Amino acid sequence: MTAIRTAPGDRTSTRWWAVAGAAAGTGGLAWLLTHDPNAPGHYPACFLLSTTGYYCPACGGTRATYDLLHGDVGGAFARHPLVPLLYLGLVLGLGYRWLRRRHERLPALRVPTWVYPAAGVALLVFGVLRNVPGWEFISPA
Repeated sequence: MTAIRTAPGDRTSTRWWAVAGAAAGTGGLAWLLTHDPNAPGHYPACFLLSTTGYYCPACGGTRATYDLLHGDVGGAFARHPLVPLLYLGLVLGLGYRWLRRRHERLPALRVPTWVYPAAGVALLVFGVLRNVPGWEFISPA
C-alpha cells in the first residue's frame, strides 16, 4: 500500500481526513442509536466517577447524545446541558462552511486565539461546579 502524496496547498489529504472523520462519527452515532447507554454492559463506566465518585466534565455526554438521537431534547439537557449546545454549534459551523464554499463572497470565520483556552477553562469550571452541593441541576440525571 502506498501513501497518498500531495503537493503543498493541495486539499486532497485534508478531504481524506474529513471523510474518515465523518465515517467514524457516523459509525459511532449508528452504534449509539441502536445501543442504549442506560442499559448496563454496552459502555464502560466513567473512570473518574467510578474511582472518586465525582462527575467529570463529560459525564452524561453519551446519554445526552443518545437522547438527542431519539428526539428527546429535554432529556439531553438534563443529562448534560452543554452537549445539545455543542451539537448546535457544530451544525451551524458546518452549515456556514458549506454556504461559504458555494458563495465565496461570505467572510471567513475568524476565531480569536483566546477562545480555545477560555473554552477549556470554562469546561473545567463546569466540571467542578457540577460536583458542588446546590448545583445538582447541571449534574447528569
